[in-house]
Amino acid sequence: MANPLDTDVGSELFSSYEAELKLVHADLSQKLEQIPELAGEPRKAAIHQAERALEEADELLDQMRLEKQNIPTSTRGKANQRFRNWESDTDSARRKLTTLSSDRSALFGSRYTDEPAGSSDIHMEQRQQLLSGTDRLDRSTQRLKSSQALANETEAIGASTLADLHRQRETIQHTHDRLVQSEGYVDRSVKTLRGMARRMATNRVITIAIITVLVILIVAVIFSKFR
Repeated sequence: MANPLDTDVGSELFSSYEAELKLVHADLSQKLEQIPELAGEPRKAAIHQAERALEEADELLDQMRLEKQNIPTSTRGKANQRFRNWESDTDSARRKLTTLSSDRSALFGSRYTDEPAGSSDIHMEQRQQLLSGTDRLDRSTQRLKSSQALANETEAIGASTLADLHRQRETIQHTHDRLVQSEGYVDRSVKTLRGMARRMATNRVITIAIITVLVILIVAVIFSKFR
């Protein structure tokens, strides 16, 4: 029997379903152990109760199959292994119940033995055909469940990949916005430097002009003194 999944962050609901499934399997195992000791109507009632328990187990497995997709990737592998163990246990219980349900002599009691000679061979052949068909159906069901589980895992991987791509796109967009903002800062800095250069050039021209005027004035003063 599979062990319950350790409670991890994000797997509380999965663990809750698993705890319920453990109780259902305990009840189902008890009924399967009682059926071989019964016959007639009590055996029919026990088989019916076991079938109800098996249906409940299937419903819980479906809930677990959906919920395990919400478990973080770091612990999902452990959850998948637990799920497969429970699925295998449920299938084993289903096969055992099918075998017990096919035992017509125990199910119908002495009425099953009150048959014409030779009819037992026909019933045995029919029983073997029924068991063979059941086994094929079980194998097909198992393959379908495996394919569905693989599809669910592939879908989860695809969703995770899309989420990663979305986060990367947001990162690239944020980087692009910062680059555009930086280009704006560079443009303003270039304009400021150009303005400073123009002011420096203007100041240089004004300084040269003042020096030139002063030199002319000095020369004029000196020239006027020596006339």
